[in-house]
Formats: sequence, structure tokens, C-alpha cells
Amino acid sequence: MKNRFRRYTILLSLLIVLAAVARAEVGDEHLVMGNPSDAITDSLNTTNYLMRKAEYVLSYNRSTSCPNWVSWHLNASWLGKVERQDDFRPDTSLPVGWLQVMPKDYARTGFEQGHMCNSKDRTVTTNANSATFLMSNMVPQSPRNNEQTWKNLEDYCRRLALSSKSNEVYIICGPVGKGGVGGKGRRETLEARRKEGRSGTITVPSCTWKVALVLPHGKSSPADVTTNTMTIAVCVPNTQTVTTDWTAYITTVNDIEKLTGLTLFSAIDPTVASVIKKQQYGPKVNYRVRGSGLGAETPR
Repeated sequence: MKNRFRRYTILLSLLIVLAAVARAEVGDEHLVMGNPSDAITDSLNTTNYLMRKAEYVLSYNRSTSCPNWVSWHLNASWLGKVERQDDFRPDTSLPVGWLQVMPKDYARTGFEQGHMCNSKDRTVTTNANSATFLMSNMVPQSPRNNEQTWKNLEDYCRRLALSSKSNEVYIICGPVGKGGVGGKGRRETLEARRKEGRSGTITVPSCTWKVALVLPHGKSSPADVTTNTMTIAVCVPNTQTVTTDWTAYITTVNDIEKLTGLTLFSAIDPTVASVIKKQQYGPKVNYRVRGSGLGAETPR
């Protein structure tokens, strides 16, 4: 009788594990802190289409030909020594009939293909790095924003993940507004090349925003987030006159939500979320990344 009960218990446990595996979906780790717009993978949902990838998850907007947001988990396990692949290409996984933005649509426009999930955050394998060069992960960024201000912010977030404590960093970013100033002046849209019968436009955002939530190594649940959890929120104007110091554009998660209409960190306890969303650069004033060589930053 005891052996039969033991076999039954083992079988039940195995079924529970298998059921959990079956429920798991590609990209789940990147949505741990919530789905900011309740996006779903339905081609009728043209302005909020959920795209799951192993490296990041995004909400795509057919009307802007850009992501609404891109979300990814960053820690030391995603970082290696793979070189930048530079294989910009259209995302063929978009629904049939949707415009697939091509790299040449950005050519000679004065705007660059600005990564949302940046390539240096995915250097563990060639495939992981290559995935960041899909055009569904790009927005038109001014060269100064992309190459300097935004890059410096990306570097800082990556150093948080590589600090002596090997933090878990949950990042969400995206475009907002319409109309930016690039290397050839102001534009609101880029035209898709029409020689091949393609038509459509790509919206040039007025700003690019990013929020990052930082937890200690091994902490990967919304329940691990407290009112003392470090949270960064930044909104950078998409122009050629921005300063290279990204800390000049620090804001709050609440302000990002007002700009975008999104609900960020929706999986976190509302009482905790209401506190960290008000913080500018989180509660840790003069936070220093140990072992990174970075100096302290002062919140605005």
C-alpha cells in the first residue's frame, strides 16, 4: 500500500511539472514584471501585437511600423564574448500583409536604426546577438541620441548586470510621440522604399524612454521587489542637441506612464509599485555600481 501511494505521489508530481512546462512560453522571463499594454498575439490587434522571442518580448504597432515597447531580462548569463553581427533584416514573423521594414528604409534619412534591446545585452551566442538586429526591434533615432546618450544609458544598465553582485535587471523601453530631428533635419516619418511595390511609413518618435528595475542576483520574482528596489526611468529627446549625459533626462516611472499610456511593472504588488514609480532614480541616492568603475550618479 505504501509503495502504491509513493508511486502515485511521484506520478502526480511529474504531471504537475509537465503541466508547468507546457504552460511556459517563449520569452516568459522577459515579462516577469508584467505586460505593459496587455498585448496579445492576434493579427487583428494591429496596434498592440505581442511578439515573443527567446531574447526579448515586444508589442508591435502596425500603424507606426515600430515597437510600442520592448522588454527584456538582463543578467550576467546573457553576456559573453560574441561579436556584433550587424545583420539588420526585416522581421518575417510579422503577420502576412504587414509592412516588413527593411534596413534600406532608413538609408540617407538622417536617422539611425536604433536598437531597443541592444546588441551588447545579448552576446552569449551568435543567434542571441543576431536576434537584436531584426527591424521590429528598431526605431528611428537621431545619431547623437543613438550613438551617445542612449548608448551611455545602455552601458550603465549592462554594468549593473555585471557588477560584483551580478544583478538582475528588468528593462522596458520604447518610442513616444511623433517628430524628431536627425542628421538631415526634422522628420515625422520615414517612407518605405516603393520600388518593390511596398508602401508604408515608419514613425519618427519625439523621444525614446527606458525604465529599469534592479534586483540582487537570484531575485527574479515580482514578490522580490520592495519599496527600496532601485528603479531608473529616463526619457531622451530624439534630437541632435541632446547632452551625452543621460542622467540629465531622469524622470519617474509615473511620468513615463503618463506619456505612453502604459502600465509598467503591472505584476508588482500595487502598494509597492506606487512607491517605486514615484521615485527619481530610486531611493538610493548616489548609488554606486561596485566593481564597475562607474562613479556615483545624483538623481534629478
